[in-house]
Amino acid sequence: MAEITAALVKDLREKSGVGMMDCKNALQETGGDMEAAMELLRKKGLSKAEKKSGRAAAEGLVAGKVSADGKTGALIELNAETDFVGKNDTFQAAARDIAEVALTVDGVDAISAAKASGGQSVSDMVTNMIATIGENMRLRRSDRLTVGEGAVCLYLHNAQGDGVGRLGVIVALESAGDQAALKEVGRKIAMHVAGTPMPPLALSTDDLDPAAVEKEKKFLTEQALESGKPIGVVEKMIEGRIRKWQEEVVLLKQPFVMNPDQTIEQLVAETAKTVGAPVALKGFVRFALGEGVDKGPEGPDFASEVAAMAGQS
Repeated sequence: MAEITAALVKDLREKSGVGMMDCKNALQETGGDMEAAMELLRKKGLSKAEKKSGRAAAEGLVAGKVSADGKTGALIELNAETDFVGKNDTFQAAARDIAEVALTVDGVDAISAAKASGGQSVSDMVTNMIATIGENMRLRRSDRLTVGEGAVCLYLHNAQGDGVGRLGVIVALESAGDQAALKEVGRKIAMHVAGTPMPPLALSTDDLDPAAVEKEKKFLTEQALESGKPIGVVEKMIEGRIRKWQEEVVLLKQPFVMNPDQTIEQLVAETAKTVGAPVALKGFVRFALGEGVDKGPEGPDFASEVAAMAGQS
């Protein structure tokens, strides 16, 4: 039986991501056999994985990937329970692997069933990580954008490693113009989406969710009625305020964070002149880690961080 040294325990800890005492016990049970200890930890962990499934998971990583031809981009959010796991090499590699799968497979269920680079399904890969790392994890969401010609651009803020961060944006620009120039502008627009104080709800006014418009209209109406003004005056007030609200939450109408005198729509029109071909902003996707999940204390202020970076560019 091999001697269970501190170095051997440390080696197993680094390979498995499991706690030191669990690693020591596994090595003792397997007579110091590293491979057998890894398998023992995996089996023990898998039996516990189901019990962990109900625990809140709002930390983790957002991962992004753009295809080799630059015409497809994907974002995924892979959650864990603590931000510490987001720094784990195995977890980061899994997030990148899943983003790669998301380039060609659409939807969380389909991605979970698809094969990852190691040959196992994404679902099995996540389950095995739960078993070895010891936290609940889930592939929460995914999205992708594709253009026939042009460029899809990726921006990851607060990067935790290659291709992973805490906030990710992809932007799709459709054009027959120079792709390098499109990529440069697309990245700036992606930085805008990440850092603007009012994250856009839609690309254009027509794309706004009718339910969101009605909710805002109701709020503004109740606010205006408190002024005691006649209903006819209130209705006109609401029309103006709704238009102003739309300008704040529609990406094309927003002032560009790097040049507030110019809207995103005007930036796109200017780009068309630069590249010598029509340019259309076809879509955007913005994933901020854990948004919409109850995770206690307020998270990081992405907007102020990105705005500061934009000011330095």
